[in-house]
Amino acid sequence: MPRRSEPLARAYAVCEALARSHYENFPVASWLLPRVMRPHIAAVYAFARIADDIADEGEAPAAERAAQLRAWQDRLHAAVASTTGAGRAAFTDDTDHRGLMLVALAHSIRTLDLPISLFDDLVSAFAQDTTTSRYDSWEEVFDYCRRSANPVGRLVLRIAGYHDETLARSSDALCTALQLTNFWQDFGRDWQIGRLYVPRDAVVLNRAREMDLSGAMLSGEWLAVLDGCIAVTREKFAAGRAVCDGVRGRLRYELRLTWHGGMRVLDAVEDAAPYLLHDRPTLGLRDAPSLLWRAARWTAPSKMS
Repeated sequence: MPRRSEPLARAYAVCEALARSHYENFPVASWLLPRVMRPHIAAVYAFARIADDIADEGEAPAAERAAQLRAWQDRLHAAVASTTGAGRAAFTDDTDHRGLMLVALAHSIRTLDLPISLFDDLVSAFAQDTTTSRYDSWEEVFDYCRRSANPVGRLVLRIAGYHDETLARSSDALCTALQLTNFWQDFGRDWQIGRLYVPRDAVVLNRAREMDLSGAMLSGEWLAVLDGCIAVTREKFAAGRAVCDGVRGRLRYELRLTWHGGMRVLDAVEDAAPYLLHDRPTLGLRDAPSLLWRAARWTAPSKMS
């Protein structure tokens, strides 16, 4: 790998520091990834992390957050379009961490030919979170996932050198499954801020009512809704297994670990379903040995004990 200039190395270092500082259920630029991929993955993560933070920026009006997201998107386009200008300015200001992140990401986009449209999709999903709190159908939920989660998987494949559309579609299924799992894991948190990702179609089908979400536990109707949501999510995980087999080397184990980690969280959500309004199931260190073992053996998809 060619040696990077000192300013560019600093830019990537800022991205990697941000990736390490945030807890996630699933690996971010972990040691399982090939070393050459990690800085690029961290740059993608940093861009998405900042966009997510802008979208959830406290009490700022939705229009103001949307404008900030557009500005963040515009800065990326400007950095990619020019090797001087905004990019060169960011090189000379070590205090502008966001500018340094864009320098690193612009370099990744140019050198690896990453589609900038995938980053535009991410921003559009974050912007949608500032204005949309309900979804009428699974089609609407899946469209959100197409822009909020699936671009990350496609970017990982591109960074690893894969340009196979069949692999990309399987990656889409896995990323959608992970996003849906996060929705059900955060069911209570999202409800507290007035957000519900369960499609209205599923709510109506099971005769559930939003007014019943004020209690300590989920009602039988809402448990039926969650059962259906978990079933849909498991179908997506099943469709996403192929990408774990279709890549080679260390990335294969990274994706297998991610797949098993997501399934483990989904199992925990299912077990804790009655209490999701107030409890958020998470993984801990005690889960690591089992997940690593299963990733190494690549066990058949089944509910984990």
